[in-house]
Amino acid sequence: MNKITKLFNIKYPIVQGGMIWNSGYKLASAVSNAGGLGLIGAGSMYPEILREHIQKCKKATDKPFGVNIPMLYPNIEEIMNIVVEEGVKIVFTSAGNPKTWTSFLKEKGITVVHVVSSSVFALKAQEAGVDAVVAEGFEAGGHNGREETTTLTLIPMVKEKIEIPLIAAGGIATGRGMLAAMILGADGVQVGSRFAASIESSAHNNFKDTIVNTKEGGTQLTLKELAPVRLVKNKFYQDVQDLYQKCPSKEELVQLLGRARAKKGMFEGDLDEGELEIGQVSGLIHDILPVEEIIQQMVTEFEVASKEKITFEF
Repeated sequence: MNKITKLFNIKYPIVQGGMIWNSGYKLASAVSNAGGLGLIGAGSMYPEILREHIQKCKKATDKPFGVNIPMLYPNIEEIMNIVVEEGVKIVFTSAGNPKTWTSFLKEKGITVVHVVSSSVFALKAQEAGVDAVVAEGFEAGGHNGREETTTLTLIPMVKEKIEIPLIAAGGIATGRGMLAAMILGADGVQVGSRFAASIESSAHNNFKDTIVNTKEGGTQLTLKELAPVRLVKNKFYQDVQDLYQKCPSKEELVQLLGRARAKKGMFEGDLDEGELEIGQVSGLIHDILPVEEIIQQMVTEFEVASKEKITFEF
């Protein structure tokens, strides 16, 4: 038992990313049932939809699960109250100041984890009283840190600064990736892209197929003026790049982005006009599998790799 399995009372130190339009109760409960920590992604849910997913998740698993809440959410107070009312025991917060809600949640007996992209923010999260941090590297899909620090360098930098448990995220989809992150100092890993391409993910099949077909170099971080986001290079992405050639104002970028692009792409399956958020590690994802199989593959590969004797000649 390590720090993360102990903190969440789970079998494996594998946390599922709370990805918008991918992370409904089916994915969260499947990950929890398979020995990891499943997270419902509140970022794409109206408050009552979130309540419904929490209630369904409680019926679908008797194992621990949590809710991921981006703090930029417009109905944040209502969301936090629903989490408390429904007896959720674990909350991951992101995209905001951890001081805002950590004490409120902790007073209700909830374990709080905050997602960061730098050691500076990791320290602030620790000072705010969170129980653990997720340090997410530049490779990750979706919204990303402005620092562009890769997982390989971010994990040891954060480890050097904090004393609370550390979960590594960004570019981890295999057992070897998990082992590498833990050798660098992580106590566990958060996996997003690999679970987006699972049977239980709530994403549209068109998007799942796109993940499998995205090769090395097929994603790019863009829209830094608004909120940095890693996207598949589809028509919408190209439209953004074409607009950049004209030195657009922030307002022009907002106008092009419009509303509900992510829903259009990932949930409704519009591969041209939708925003398709996925990590660089998609180049290593070659199939759409049940969650249980994904976790077992990761754990087996981790165990085999950790027993390998590697000898170097200098």
